[in-house]
Amino acid sequence: MKKEEFIFCPLGGSGEIGMNMNLFAYGNPGNRKWIIVDIGVTFADDTIPGIDLIYPDPGFIVDKKNDLLGLVLTHAHEDHIGAIAHIWPKLLCDIYATPFTSILIKEKFREKKIDLGNKLKIVKLNGNISLGPFEIEFVTLTHSILEPNGLSIKTPSGLVLHTGDWKIDPNPLIGEKINEEKLKKIGEQGILAMICDSTNVFSPGRAGSESDVRESLLKIMENRTNRIIVTSFASNVARMESIFYCAKKLGRHISLVGRSMHRIYKAARQCGYLSDLIEPLDTRDAKNIEKKKILYLCTGSQGEPNGAMMRIANYIHPDVFIEPKDTVIFSSKIIPGNEKKLFKLHNQLVKNSIDVVSEDNEFVHVSGHPNREDLKDMYKWVKPKSIIPVHGEHRHMIEHINFAKEMQVPYPVKIENGDIVQLYPGEKPKIIDKAPVGRMYVDGKLSVGEDSHSIKERINISFNGFLEITLLINKTGSLVKNPIISFKGIPSNGENSDFVFILNEKIRKICKTFSLQNSKQEKSLIETLRIDCRKTVKEKTGKRPYTNVNLVRI
Repeated sequence: MKKEEFIFCPLGGSGEIGMNMNLFAYGNPGNRKWIIVDIGVTFADDTIPGIDLIYPDPGFIVDKKNDLLGLVLTHAHEDHIGAIAHIWPKLLCDIYATPFTSILIKEKFREKKIDLGNKLKIVKLNGNISLGPFEIEFVTLTHSILEPNGLSIKTPSGLVLHTGDWKIDPNPLIGEKINEEKLKKIGEQGILAMICDSTNVFSPGRAGSESDVRESLLKIMENRTNRIIVTSFASNVARMESIFYCAKKLGRHISLVGRSMHRIYKAARQCGYLSDLIEPLDTRDAKNIEKKKILYLCTGSQGEPNGAMMRIANYIHPDVFIEPKDTVIFSSKIIPGNEKKLFKLHNQLVKNSIDVVSEDNEFVHVSGHPNREDLKDMYKWVKPKSIIPVHGEHRHMIEHINFAKEMQVPYPVKIENGDIVQLYPGEKPKIIDKAPVGRMYVDGKLSVGEDSHSIKERINISFNGFLEITLLINKTGSLVKNPIISFKGIPSNGENSDFVFILNEKIRKICKTFSLQNSKQEKSLIETLRIDCRKTVKEKTGKRPYTNVNLVRI
C-alpha cells in the first residue's frame, strides 16, 4: 500500500495577482479526495481586445470531479469568486461560504440563470466543516471586504493554514477584528505549512487601519463647499460606511451611484451590517439637492470605461452632473496596469476645473493586504515550519521566500501555477509533479482557451486591419465584373490610394493561372489570392491584414 499524501496545487494566483484557485488533496496516489479553495478571475488588458474576464483552466480538477468534496470560499472579492458561475456547472459540487459571500454568490448565479439547488452551504463566522478527510476551520481575519477568512485545513497527516487575503487592522470599523487567539492555537498544534498572501511583501511597516482613513477623509471634506464625489471599490464596506459617516457629520445627503455599489450595500444590509446609517437618496432625487448638501459615492475608481466615475467625467451620466470647483476623491489604490487610463481621467477632470484628490496628494486609502510588520505578527502567532507564498507575481513570491528566511522559517517553498506540492509525507514540502494549467477567456457569452482562433484573429485585425475579396464566377468559369474589394482598418492616403487598383490587376492575373470552372482548384486559388493580396497591401501600407476570400458561383 502506498502511503497517504497531503497535496497542494494552485491552478491560478501563484506568479500573478488575481485569478486565485487552489486545490488540496488527501489520500494515496490512486485514491485522492480533493477540495477547491477559491475560484477567481483576473481582468484583461488592452492587449486582448474584446475580452474582459480571464479565469484558470479548470480541466485538471474537472477530470477529478467524482472525487471532489467541495468548493470552499475565503471571501467575496472577484479574484476569489468571480469564476464561479463559469466553472461550477462543470463540477456541480457543494459550495461553502460565510453569509455575506453567499449572498453575492447567489446573485451571480441568478444573473446567469443557473439553478444552484441546495448546493450552497452557509458557514457561520469562525465555523467548522468536515469534508471527508478534511476538517476545515474558518478563521476570521481583516481585509478590505466583509467576512474574510483564513482556513485551517486539518487531515489525519497534519494541518495547513491557508490565509486567503488578509491584513491586521486594529480598528476595522465594521466586522470583527482578526482572531489572534485562534491563530495562536492553530500554531500551537504545529502546522505543516502556511500558504500566505504575498501582495505587499515589499511594503515596510503596517498596512494601516480603516479608522485612520475615515478621519482623514472627514478632514478633506470639511472645507469643500460644492459637490463631493467619492469613488472607491464597491466591495470595501468599511470605506462605504466611512463615507456615510462623513456625510452625516457634514450635514450632507448621500447617494450611491453604480450597480456594484448598490449590490454590495444591499448584501451588507441583508447580513445585518450598515444598519445605523442615514438613508441614501436615489440619484434622480439627489439632482434636486443643493450642491453643498450632497455627497455621491460611486463605482469606477480604476477608470473603468463603463464605470460611473467615467460616465460622470464625460458628462454622459443621466443623473449626476459635475461643474468647476466640485471635488472628486479617488479613495482607492491605483492597481498596476490602470495608471494610464486613470491619469487620463484625472487630467480630464482637472482640465475642467474639478478638484481631484487621490493617494498622490492625500491620505485616502489603506491596503487590504499585509505589509512586512503584519507578516511578522502572523509568523510569530502561527510559527510555520514551512511557508508557501501565493497571491503575488514572481517578484513578490521570491521576496516572500527571502522574508521567510529572515523569520527563521526552516522550509520556504517557491512554487508557480500547476506545481503539485507534497505537504506530507516528508520532512518538508516538495514539488513532486506538474498539473496542466492555462487560462480561459470569457469571449461574449462563451469561454474559450487562450489559443482560441477567434482571439488570435481579433488581435490580428486590431493591429493590421481586415481585407475581404469576393469573386463572382459564372457558369462558364469567367469572372463577372471586377472583384469586390472591401477593407477596414487599413491606412489609406494619397500615396497608397491606388492599392485597390493594383489588387484588382493582381487578382485577375492570378485567376488566369487557374481553371475557375474546376471546383477542385478552389482551395489553392483562395490560398494564393490570400497570400498575394496580403503581400501587396503590406508593400503599399506596411500592414498585413487579416484577409478573407469568397468565391461565389452564379
